[in-house]
Amino acid sequence: MDTVAKYRKIIHRILDDYLAYIPSQEHIETLAICDDVNRHYLIMDIGWQDPHRVYNVFFHLRLKDDGKIWIEEDWTEEGIVTELMNAGVPGTDIEMGYQPPEMRPYLDYKRWKLVDVHE
Repeated sequence: MDTVAKYRKIIHRILDDYLAYIPSQEHIETLAICDDVNRHYLIMDIGWQDPHRVYNVFFHLRLKDDGKIWIEEDWTEEGIVTELMNAGVPGTDIEMGYQPPEMRPYLDYKRWKLVDVHE
């Protein structure tokens, strides 16, 4: 399986896990947006919490042609990078699109090593 197809499956599983975990709220829908053609993936809330409109993106991922996953937005508690790495995506294949380009080479997750919890 090529890298893009492998990462697409991982992203879909993460989206499914988030949908199963996030509690439902009256008048607010939690949605998974999966655009496999353009490779954009989001989890978001949309609806009303009177008197305010709710429109929150929890995370937005892009899967690029070169096999890298770009994190465009991340408001998750643990960080979506942790979810991706736990699923087998190496830090070198993840880019933090919301960070300034000059800072990206210095982010710690690039040096994280995966630990096999089954050892």
